[in-house]
Amino acid sequence: MSADTRTSTDPKAARPARGHGPRRRGRGRTWARAACALALAVPAALLLVRLTGSDAGTLLAVPLVLLPHSAVLCLLVLGVTAGVPALRSRGTAAAATVLAVAQILLMAPRFVSDAPSVPPSASELRVATINTDAGAVDPHAVAEMVRAERIDVLAVEQTPSAGLAALDTAGLDALLPYRELHPEYDSSIYSRLPLSRAGTTRADTAWPQTTAGVAVGARTVRFVAVHTYYPLGDADRWTRDMTALASLARDGGADTVFLGDFNATLDHTPMRELLAAGLTDTHAELGRGWAPTWPVGTGIVPPLVQLDHVLHGPGLAGVSVRERTLAGTDHRAVIAVLAVLPPPRDTH
Repeated sequence: MSADTRTSTDPKAARPARGHGPRRRGRGRTWARAACALALAVPAALLLVRLTGSDAGTLLAVPLVLLPHSAVLCLLVLGVTAGVPALRSRGTAAAATVLAVAQILLMAPRFVSDAPSVPPSASELRVATINTDAGAVDPHAVAEMVRAERIDVLAVEQTPSAGLAALDTAGLDALLPYRELHPEYDSSIYSRLPLSRAGTTRADTAWPQTTAGVAVGARTVRFVAVHTYYPLGDADRWTRDMTALASLARDGGADTVFLGDFNATLDHTPMRELLAAGLTDTHAELGRGWAPTWPVGTGIVPPLVQLDHVLHGPGLAGVSVRERTLAGTDHRAVIAVLAVLPPPRDTH
């Protein structure tokens, strides 16, 4: 009998190798299920911050900007745990469902338009805001946007003197000849219409906010060009900036527009308190609840969060709102058409 056909009597040769087969697959499923459960810790923590308002004055404001994205993560975990038989877990699926529903309920109102009816005879203002990223924006792109969109009032943020000069060289001075420029305070206002009561606020913000009034018929709409501090640099300073803006909003009357770079999303507690002071976010009003404006131009990451807003008082209503990408800056411009509503009738 040849060596090739002899039956081996070595007992070790008949033993299956350890660490393979069902045991290894079982460990893999356990790790995968644990990863799904761990992934839900992120949206759970963000939801807790959102519901408790723990972001105000703390660095928790920074990760909170990802709350809308975490809702997508919940749905992905739910899909995996429900669709992959080996990873099915009733507990994980239930947790993902609860978190996803809670976040969807929080964000759903932003996607439902609740704009009031605008009379055909109502006057309109076309407004825009752009953070020029320390003047790095292409000035000709700004002038072209103003021309194409027929902008009446433009707020620019984070624009030094050289950047303002470049805008005029590009033709902005002819398009918007009236202006209140404060490069030292990080915000300026340009207008096609004459300005009144122009200057800066004395509010407790990191730097004064530029303000100006624009006459629309017998009414004057007050504009505040906003640029707040940022949470990552000093969360307490950012919160105090937003609180000061809320105070301005309460004193500003119905015909007020706050527009600019708030360094805040609609999920931040200070932003929600600002809106509660009598302002309306034009995107949410028109059901445009997802409109990220930053960062732009990275080449890798698309815009993820909305830091730039047009807010208005009850004397106005949003007609339309859109974003526009301009070369050179890391923020998208926000362009809105606002109608000046007739005063409410006295029923007495």
